[in-house]
Amino acid sequence: MEKARHIRLSKSCIGTLERSAVDEVLQSEFLGMGEVVKSFEDDLSEYFGRSSLCVANGTAALQLALQACGIGPGDEVLVPSLTYLASFQAISAIGALPIACDVDESSLCIDPVDAESLITNKTRAVMPVHYGGGVGNLDKIYDLAKRHGIRVVEDAAHAFGSNYQDRRVGSFGDIVCFSFDGIKNITSGEGGCIVTADKKIIQFVSDARLLGVERDTEARYKGGRSWDFDVCAQGWRYHMSNIMAAIGKMQLKQFPAAAAKRCALAQRYTKKFSTIDTIKPILTNFEAIVPHIYVLRIDKLNDRDGLRKKLRQLGIETGVHYLPNHYLSYYKDSSVKGLPITERIYPDLLTLPLHPDLSTEDIDYVVETLVQLLPEHVAKIAGC
Repeated sequence: MEKARHIRLSKSCIGTLERSAVDEVLQSEFLGMGEVVKSFEDDLSEYFGRSSLCVANGTAALQLALQACGIGPGDEVLVPSLTYLASFQAISAIGALPIACDVDESSLCIDPVDAESLITNKTRAVMPVHYGGGVGNLDKIYDLAKRHGIRVVEDAAHAFGSNYQDRRVGSFGDIVCFSFDGIKNITSGEGGCIVTADKKIIQFVSDARLLGVERDTEARYKGGRSWDFDVCAQGWRYHMSNIMAAIGKMQLKQFPAAAAKRCALAQRYTKKFSTIDTIKPILTNFEAIVPHIYVLRIDKLNDRDGLRKKLRQLGIETGVHYLPNHYLSYYKDSSVKGLPITERIYPDLLTLPLHPDLSTEDIDYVVETLVQLLPEHVAKIAGC
């Protein structure tokens, strides 16, 4: 009897290298922040060509980056509504107000024109979110930031390994934040990092991730801790552990192969969908982008929940990236006006399985099954 299929939407992809690295840390019996974290940060700094600091997760990276910019209660931060809740929570966690912006229809990244229209005398930063691994028009974002004297904190949680105009995301720009949670392009189990050339930001985050204890990072790297210290700003327990860093180091070492696999699988999806007029993949430039997720826009999709239920019954997990944040009770006031593109596109979005452990046969099965089911869930479907 054929084994029932179970094609996961996303998953942690780890192997013997990660397990051996974690076991080495366990045997050392020094599990917290120490020299392994420093080693991972050094690897990341070499990868990006500038300073990188690791923290507990990507949300913490965004929060600390904003706090390091001096942003707090009463300030406003521009952010696309079509993003994971974490982007908004990082802003509101420091007392600032997230201002929900619309997205560009082709990339689903923040619309620079809409963002600029929402700038006030309280605006302190803009947070472009690199949707799916794509980057949108960063030049226009940095241009508006320069003209209005505000900071740019990039939410690059999806974009590890992606490029923008032949430059690696994270190797340039103001402040760039990555996530290393279990399903990202590389994982450390949990974790994230902040990358910037701004030494003041690096120093602030270095202290703030360890409860604000000044210069405690240096002691931790050496396997110690500070006993006689000062604290001059609100800090948080947001540091990374040696266990997490050990996983991250091995993931980074193997990243080129994992990135190539992600791109190849995404390209296979795109090729197979190319003859179906109703289906429009959001990301297509996999020469520059390392996709974290594979998102479709399905024209005239009128029963997404029913479609997802049937796909799940046939062993295919799917997702929806994302419920717009200005629909949430806590953030309804973040939208000063309607967001027509976000609100029109959101019902048409469907995310398909993508991770390095998938096979080409898995991709083919997902495509064939989706195409067979679509006529029941859209007003009209073109031939394939």
